[in-house]
Amino acid sequence: MLRRLIVLVHRYVGLTMAIFLVIAGLTGSLLVWFGEIDAAINPGWLKVEAPTTESRQIDPLTLRQIVLERYPGTSIHYLSLNAPADRAAVFWLQPGEGPPPADDTVFVNPYSGEILGSRHYGDISQGLHNLAPFIYELHRSLALGKLGTLLLGIVALLWTADCFAGAWLTLPAAARRPETRGWRAWLQRWWPAWKLRWSAGNYKRNYDLHRAGGLWPWMLLFVFAWSSVAFNLPEVYVPVMDALFERQPEPRKLAPRLPQAQKQPGMAWPEALARARQLVAEESRQHGFSIHEESSLRYDPRSAVFHYRVRSDLDVNEKRGNTTIVFAANDGRLLGNYLPTGQASGDTVTTWLLTLHLAHLWGLPYRIIVTLIGLLTALLAITGVYIWWKKRCARMRKQSCLTTHNA
Repeated sequence: MLRRLIVLVHRYVGLTMAIFLVIAGLTGSLLVWFGEIDAAINPGWLKVEAPTTESRQIDPLTLRQIVLERYPGTSIHYLSLNAPADRAAVFWLQPGEGPPPADDTVFVNPYSGEILGSRHYGDISQGLHNLAPFIYELHRSLALGKLGTLLLGIVALLWTADCFAGAWLTLPAAARRPETRGWRAWLQRWWPAWKLRWSAGNYKRNYDLHRAGGLWPWMLLFVFAWSSVAFNLPEVYVPVMDALFERQPEPRKLAPRLPQAQKQPGMAWPEALARARQLVAEESRQHGFSIHEESSLRYDPRSAVFHYRVRSDLDVNEKRGNTTIVFAANDGRLLGNYLPTGQASGDTVTTWLLTLHLAHLWGLPYRIIVTLIGLLTALLAITGVYIWWKKRCARMRKQSCLTTHNA
């Protein structure tokens, strides 16, 4: 009866998730190459060349001021501090004193300060310029905003549970004869679940693809399912991880929300960056980590604080740092830090989960693996629907034959 119940759960949860997993899998396999796709579509916006081999990039703070002068009435709360030498600097515009800007993403040549282009992130009505961001919005929220984010979060939670249900259903039934008992005999009876019968009929081939295709990469499939809950449904992820592991306060919770947002920081941005560098140097000496490069400086008007991120030897993410300090934007007081690994076991686990999901480590080989996992996720959903449909047709034919016989 337990097996019958799990079969029903796996079947109908799988059918409920199928279309969502196809979309998430296919878009996720493309997002592994987001930068390359975006640059190929928008080379005039994203690709730059240094005028000479000795040319230096303009300071990010100066570039920020250039963009603000070009787009009066807007604000820029996020400053990237590690633009690659062959890529444009990117700035995200926020509403300021004036009306919301038509475009919210601006690309700037970091050597000349020239505005190369702009777009409203993810708005596919603007054309192919927004194809890569639109794929991202599909993957994150079905391009439906908060509703889509919540919907995919629920699907991710179901997927996490179904990972265990699907794996349990591959296990062999309890042995009835003495000679088939014991762990070696049990493994021998389980081994067919890991194999593909390529020469078998279409149904058996799809059945094996569904079963073995879920077993071999099971751990990675679980990583992507549970990390998707972290991204889309923190209301569930955070309490579960808090119950299982020790965790640090999240950076956004190190300062209380203000009754009314403070639109601009009390400190000027150059002063804030200098203060951030001083504070993180002190934190690195105190906690014993080494800083590899700066990542970003972000102002949060809801709490009037700066978040300064660097990539340190505590980060596993090879593309952007998550070693963070938070300090008051009016007087520069240090409010706290967030260390991605080594400080709290729950944060170490989360750091690895999210970095594996984003394919931001282990270079090209792992990016290829994640691409294949995305395609496999879609394949598992499709083969699951196919198996259900074939069984349903067989049941309907059987019922039809019984009805005809009784008549």
